[in-house]
Amino acid sequence: MKKNSTALGTEPISKLLVKQAVPASIGILVMSLNMIVDTIFVGRWIGPQAISAITVVIPFTFFIAAIGLAVGIGGSSVLSRALGAGDEDKALRVFGNQITITVLVSGTLAALGLIFQDYFIEFFGADDSFKDLALTYYRILLYGILMLALCMMGNNVIRAEGKPKFAMYAMILPAIGNILMDYILINVLDMGMEGAAWATFISYAVCFGFILWFFIAKSELRLKAECFKLKRKVMSEISGLSAVTLARQGVISVLGILLNNVLINYGDALDVASYGIISRMLMFALFPVIGVTQGFMPIAGYNYGAEKYTRVRETINTSIKYAGALALLIFIIIMSFPDFFVSIFLSNKGGDTQTLADNAQLLSRTPNALRWVFAATPIIVVQLIGSAYFQAIGKATPALLLSLTKQGFFLIPLILVLPPLLGVWGVWIAFPIADVLSTVVTGYFLKREVKNNLRHSELVSESHK
Repeated sequence: MKKNSTALGTEPISKLLVKQAVPASIGILVMSLNMIVDTIFVGRWIGPQAISAITVVIPFTFFIAAIGLAVGIGGSSVLSRALGAGDEDKALRVFGNQITITVLVSGTLAALGLIFQDYFIEFFGADDSFKDLALTYYRILLYGILMLALCMMGNNVIRAEGKPKFAMYAMILPAIGNILMDYILINVLDMGMEGAAWATFISYAVCFGFILWFFIAKSELRLKAECFKLKRKVMSEISGLSAVTLARQGVISVLGILLNNVLINYGDALDVASYGIISRMLMFALFPVIGVTQGFMPIAGYNYGAEKYTRVRETINTSIKYAGALALLIFIIIMSFPDFFVSIFLSNKGGDTQTLADNAQLLSRTPNALRWVFAATPIIVVQLIGSAYFQAIGKATPALLLSLTKQGFFLIPLILVLPPLLGVWGVWIAFPIADVLSTVVTGYFLKREVKNNLRHSELVSESHK
């Protein structure tokens, strides 16, 4: 087995972080285009109701894809430490079980989603004004969602091998395909919402094809049939850490459904569209910060497994410094040009009178909401890196609890409490309040972990040399 992964324990941390984070950031940027391009194209070529339709569909499809993401991140934490400890057989067993778990769980959820599609769409917050559009998009996406789940899983394994450039390519190729197919199917062939959905389906297939090729032709991990057989001990390790990501993504899905319903109850379909625009901006604008976080995890996990605790501490400090600088830059840009970012999603020409009126309403409502949602951006890196650290080193319980602080412990309760008092504005101000509270909590536990455990392990390790 060619040990590309050993570089994670030898190269300078700053160099390693850039090497891991830049491809991850580019990959996340381009992957986010898979969602943001759909929203821009349907907003400009179909109308605001189509943005509302995509917004209510995303939480469930996002959750199914998150099965693969969770198994990928959780399993890759085990895999990174196995590679760091030189246990190649365990790494292979982990990877094979990751594939089996993803297929079984994501496939079952996709089937249930198709069987109960009418019920789910109404539960997700669609009203009669855009329900048919939402059903069209939802149905086609579920046909291909298993491919996306496997892509999310495989992408994290590629990074755990220390090959971030291939992980980046796996996200760039489908995004390019999605942009091209969106233009052809929506604008040229005038297929409307169906065209947007099929374009996304094709992008899933392109990503799946590339990742399959990578593991056949380029990977260190050469699987045998026996690796796919589920093993209780391996499943326990994977599921314990996967629960962190799955709980976080599950809570995000619950939050999305709650937000859609609250916005419909205290506002209207256009407020759902506003949230659709803002949620895409959150994914798009924060790509470099998330990239640093994802680049941080295999470095921290490998060095922790190799008992190089000084390098782990340096990885934490460097990651927070780099991600913090990027978050501050993002904050300044969003606060300075919110109207511009919102206008990208809307057309001010063509269409009927109602569509133009809806666009004008969105352009008046959304920029201020966007500012509120991004108000605490400069400090969120502590929360992201802190929860990622505990996951990278295999401490599932604190990782799970800290990953749930923003959405689960603070944002969802605030969404339930503030809108009855403040209306739709209560939704938007809930975001920065939750960011501040979750950062304070995570910062406390991260500081305590570094002081009491990481430095202690570092001293013990040095005394044994």
